[in-house]
Amino acid sequence: MTNTPTKQDNQPKPENITSVNQDEPRKNNRKRSRRGDSKNMERDSDWQERVVQIRRVSKTVKGGKKMSFRAIVVVGNEKGQVGVGVGKAGDVIGAVRKGVADGKKNLVRVPLTPNNSIPTLSLGRNGAANVLIRPAAPGTGVIAGGSIRTVLELAGIKNVLAKRLGSKTPLNNARAAMVALSQLRTHKSVSRERGISLEQLYS
Repeated sequence: MTNTPTKQDNQPKPENITSVNQDEPRKNNRKRSRRGDSKNMERDSDWQERVVQIRRVSKTVKGGKKMSFRAIVVVGNEKGQVGVGVGKAGDVIGAVRKGVADGKKNLVRVPLTPNNSIPTLSLGRNGAANVLIRPAAPGTGVIAGGSIRTVLELAGIKNVLAKRLGSKTPLNNARAAMVALSQLRTHKSVSRERGISLEQLYS
């Protein structure tokens, strides 16, 4: 007698089907995650981060003193957007990461002229720090110091004059520079708000 195949032998094994079906969504998820990561990398590549100051600070608690780090970070894309952030954590890397996230939440858009300068003079104040920012001719460069220079460079300004008046604290000077940049307006926006032409504005 010849051995005839039974019905159980002809039926496909359910284990192989389930294993194939489980692997397919995993492969699709990997492809989607890779595409999403590439987009996030492109967005993050436009932003530059510079650490202005890192200080070790202490907080007095019941058991003694708790040590932590504070980082002042300036974030900008050199295309008219800049922000200043502060982060505190138990380690330096965590403090810088928090400072970058805080800086991206407080972005300021700066109007730039064709010469990569600012349209008008501006004065900003934060605490006891006063910062005066003045437009400059092409080829002048960034004439500034300290944290103000970092803010202006990451904003994309290449021809400007800045003077620090009052406090020398890096955080107050950076925030005062941000206030001065946030007050800038173009001549077109001013003429539009006043309802007059540019010729009447200059006269």
